[in-house]
Amino acid sequence: MKTAPPQHVSVLLQEAVEALALKPHGTYLDATFGRGGHARAILAELNTQGRLYALDRDPTAIEAALPLATDSRFTIVHTPFSQLAQVISDHSLSEQLDGILFDLGVSSPQLDDAERGFSFMRDGPLDMRMDTSSGMTAAEFVNTAPEADIAFVLKEYGEERFARKIARAIVHDRDEKPFLRTRQLAEMIARVVPFKDKHKHPATRAFQGIRIHINGELDEIEQALEAALAGLKTGGRLVVISFHSLEDRLVKRFMRKHSQAKSVPAGMPIKDEELNKSKQLKLLSRAVKPTDGEVSANPRSRSSVLRIAERVRYDDN
Repeated sequence: MKTAPPQHVSVLLQEAVEALALKPHGTYLDATFGRGGHARAILAELNTQGRLYALDRDPTAIEAALPLATDSRFTIVHTPFSQLAQVISDHSLSEQLDGILFDLGVSSPQLDDAERGFSFMRDGPLDMRMDTSSGMTAAEFVNTAPEADIAFVLKEYGEERFARKIARAIVHDRDEKPFLRTRQLAEMIARVVPFKDKHKHPATRAFQGIRIHINGELDEIEQALEAALAGLKTGGRLVVISFHSLEDRLVKRFMRKHSQAKSVPAGMPIKDEELNKSKQLKLLSRAVKPTDGEVSANPRSRSSVLRIAERVRYDDN
């Protein structure tokens, strides 16, 4: 008998919805629809004048959004969130959004589906693409990239300290047998890594690094955050959930940068109020972490971090 697919649990659901400070008549954008947990919670708070736009690059996420398609308040767009600026333009949303939510990284349904190739715990084709309709697969990358490039990806995006050793082993082994399956790669990594972390599978960081590279995740985040500033109206909320240090570092730096006045050379005759006009965000709280109860119920939420900022503008008068 076929078992039901694992139930997706949205991380920091209540905290994210509260952080948006939802207005019943407001206009919002969920940049990472996933399986719609956050989107449904937002729609539940909107009245007939409210609107929710949602994006996702994963075709299976777009399919999951179809039941909501009959709701006139809801619009789903199949696109990576790096194209947020285009979405804002296409739907005339410049300075119209009361809130934008990002739930970064790979989703539980993607991890749980062995055929997607994200998980080292389940054997499947070595794919890792969030948009399965385009782009290079993880197998194509590890079987063709130079050793130096593989080592860079593992170290830079996976923060893997044995990156060179793993890259060397990949290049050595692929000549005899190309890497086509997730288990094949995970077992090779477990074999060559000299030190095992009792709390993590030896392939954890390597798989993270390859996935981030294949999907251009960090570049996607940087482009989307910049575009978000154009979409938010004054007082609009920017809410971002991150799952690893590279993501959170980008978000933290972005929010801090745009919450501070631009620096100018010492001695320049510029008044403080003029400098304040360059601020575009106001930080609203410290990083929010999941409760012990949520981590117990959903262990994948353990590393999640939520950050909140509000769009500000200063009058020229």
